[in-house]
Amino acid sequence: MPAPTRLLAAAVSAAACLGVTAVPAHATSQSDAVVSRGVTIPAFYNPPATLPAADGTLIRSEPLHLALSLPGLDGPLPGTATRLMYKSTDSAGRPMAVTGAYIEPSARWTGSGARPLVVVAPGTMGQGDQCAASLGLEHPLSVNSQTLSVGYEDLAVYRLLARGIAVVVTDYTGLGATDRLHTYVNRIDEAHAVLDAVRAARSLDTASLTAGSRVALYGYSQGGGATAAAAELQPAYAPDVTLAGTYSGAPPADLVAVTKAIDGSDLAGALGWSVNGFLESDPALAPIADAHLNATGRAALKDLSTMCVGDALLAYNSAKSTAWTTDGRSLSDIIRSEPALKAFLADQRIGALAPASPVRVATGTADDLVPHAQARALAVAWCAKGVDVTYKPVILPGLGRSILNHVTPLLTDQGDAISWLTDRLKDRPVTSNCALLPFMP
Repeated sequence: MPAPTRLLAAAVSAAACLGVTAVPAHATSQSDAVVSRGVTIPAFYNPPATLPAADGTLIRSEPLHLALSLPGLDGPLPGTATRLMYKSTDSAGRPMAVTGAYIEPSARWTGSGARPLVVVAPGTMGQGDQCAASLGLEHPLSVNSQTLSVGYEDLAVYRLLARGIAVVVTDYTGLGATDRLHTYVNRIDEAHAVLDAVRAARSLDTASLTAGSRVALYGYSQGGGATAAAAELQPAYAPDVTLAGTYSGAPPADLVAVTKAIDGSDLAGALGWSVNGFLESDPALAPIADAHLNATGRAALKDLSTMCVGDALLAYNSAKSTAWTTDGRSLSDIIRSEPALKAFLADQRIGALAPASPVRVATGTADDLVPHAQARALAVAWCAKGVDVTYKPVILPGLGRSILNHVTPLLTDQGDAISWLTDRLKDRPVTSNCALLPFMP
């Protein structure tokens, strides 16, 4: 069995052990429903024609069934979920609708003060609307003959809920919301979606949050980039959202380095999501894509635009971008030769601004998918700006496949990351280890 297939089989087995049933996607009678790879997206995810003016305004909400839920004396365990749609602003200054979910925990908060809130920014889920993390809470394993989606972020969500911490999960721009394509790894779109999720959660009548509720951010991989960008943009974009701490695991801070690393890797399909997202964010880049993509490349981008991670691992494992271009050059080579692309990616670089609150940057030393060196460089850049940084190199041996080198630190470090965030939410002091960073891998 190939390594990607073994990985997916392990994920499916893990879900089954948790009592989760594979849910075949099926159509409904909704006349306005969007169907993505055979999965009918609930009409809730169709944004209205007119959006509210204020960022973070709740557009609509409805109860959300958690697939793994048990009855309890104080309500369902681990909590009561609500599906959300809220207003945000994209990188071009345009209003956008973002979906997600809020979960009110049944467990009691044992710290002082009001119940706190953590925004979970999901790692890479894909680009099809059926891949949205909020849908993953309802169907942790969704599979049919066209797509395979695993809600792997559910584990972090449930671990936070068990500590009595309220959780809001964002689906990001265009992932779930059916009016636009997901702008994968666009730092501004992601940061705004994360910060506005806090505002939306606070406005829910069913939430126990108060003005005194402390707020923290959790994210790994794409989510690590989203929380890192949110921590940087918070002082200017959301001064009303005071952050107690931010966990940024394996952040793709330098997309030039990440683009080169994922080309030909287990998750080469992320190249297509990236290019699709760049073109959605800045249509002025379209002539460059038209000039360099051949028919195979254009077909791959269209195919990937509706795929989830499971689909891409199976269909585009080890794909090389040289097969997608008119002259056989890689996407990295084309980026270096096109000033407009270089400028676009330079604007996506995380680390130019200084977060105003403590951050924990974790990166696997063997991670060659979202390269360790560029994640470490983010910690170095923030330390140089006087940011309160806790840098954590997750020292592990190489495991032979890039996807395993990338995913394993998520699992081995997750408990420590959540404990670090919990300490910040309990207002415990934190000491930066920037002085030691030069001596750490």
